[in-house]
Parts: sequence; structure tokens; C-alpha cells
Amino acid sequence: MWSRRIVLGTLLLLLVVLVFQDGPTPDEQRRETAAGPRPPRGLPQPAVVSRQEWHADEGLVREGPQYTGAAKAVFVHHTGNPNDYDCADAPELIRAVQTDHVEKDGWDDIGYNFLVDRCGTIYEGRAGGVGRSVLGAHTKGFNADTVGIAAIGTFGEGTEVPKPMMDALVELAAWKLAPGADPLATVELVSTNAESRFDEGQVARLNVISGHRDSYETRCPGDVLYGLLPQMRERVARLRDSAPGHAANSRLRPYF
Repeated sequence: MWSRRIVLGTLLLLLVVLVFQDGPTPDEQRRETAAGPRPPRGLPQPAVVSRQEWHADEGLVREGPQYTGAAKAVFVHHTGNPNDYDCADAPELIRAVQTDHVEKDGWDDIGYNFLVDRCGTIYEGRAGGVGRSVLGAHTKGFNADTVGIAAIGTFGEGTEVPKPMMDALVELAAWKLAPGADPLATVELVSTNAESRFDEGQVARLNVISGHRDSYETRCPGDVLYGLLPQMRERVARLRDSAPGHAANSRLRPYF
């Protein structure tokens, strides 16, 4: 009798162990939460130049990355650099931005999550993993649950946004936005800083793809790039709709 009870007890114990092994541990759940958004099925990650490749100064970084929720919104910026740079010099320009953000602005690292040069090359910004939801310092009051993308250059009146740069901005935003986020819609975000256009704690209704000036008193990302944001929203929406299995595939939109 006792042998039978021991056998049954052992089998029950093994069953319990197997059940719990099948589920994620608390640490695994935390890692999954921090893993960031999954793009619409079939939409690949664009090519991204890593921090190692652009020789980020890791010695400048004051603290390791923090993580936030999947990106409900994209904020588009420009860096203020002259537009006639050679694309081979983009890494040097990005290192200068990193130095300014840390030494002048007092941030932990470069503020932007990504940067894009005029040749359409995408660069990893703030450290923490391009596929994860890294908390940046790009948009005061609205860094949580958003992604900041900076176009390297200055895009005020009389300038042009190069087509390769615009194409890369579209591709990156389409991939980085959380599943279910509609690039043509608005989203409600809660301000965390009264230095933004909104009081701390105030709910702001912003475009899912916004310019920096929408949330902060600035001309960034320049009048020309800002004027292209409606077109960018359309293109991002179409790209996400085109992903195999995406629920919105049936929506038809005109092509530019």
C-alpha cells in the first residue's frame, strides 16, 4: 500500500514540476514585458547600425537602460546639423550628439532611440536593444511608451528631406510601433513634466506619429519635415497593412 502511495505521490510531483516548467518564471515574465513591441507579422526589422559600429562612447553612459511599454506613439525630431554632411561622417555627428546630451543636457546617454541620416541609414540611439522598448530622453514629458527618431540635419523653410531619409523614417516607424497602434489615429498620453506643453498629469491627445513640437515648445523637427508627417502617417499605415496576416489588409489607401 505504501509503495503505491509513494509511486502516486512521485507521479503527482513530476506532473506539478512539468506544469510549472511550461509557464514563464517571474523573471521571464519581467523580461517579456521589457522585450518591447512585436511588429505586425511579416514586417521585418530594418537594417540598423549598432552602437558598436558607430563607436558610441560607452564611457559617457551614466546609467544602464530602463524599459517602458510598447510604443504607442512615435516622435519625430531633427538634430540641427547642417544638411550637406557626407553620410560617411554620420557616426561622428552622432557621437557629438551623444556628448552634448550627456555633458550639456545631463542625460544618461543619447536621448533619441534612433537616428536616420540623409542616405537613409538607420542608427541605434540610446543603448538597450533596438528591438526592446528603451526609455529615452527625446520628448520631455512623453518618453514613456514612445519612441524618438531623429533625422540628422535641419529641416526649416527652404530645405528638403531626402527621399532615402523619408523612406527610412517610414520603415522604422512601421516596425517600431506597437501592434494595434493606428498610424492615422491619435493617442492619449499622460504628461510627466510640466515643462512640456502640458501640465504634469494632464492627458494629452496627440497623433500616433507626432513631431517634437506637438508636445514641447520648439520648432523641431523643422517646418519642412513637420509638413511631411501627414504623408508619413499614410505611408506607415500602408506598410503595416501590407504585412502578411495583418488585420487591416482590406483597407485600401492611395499610394504616393
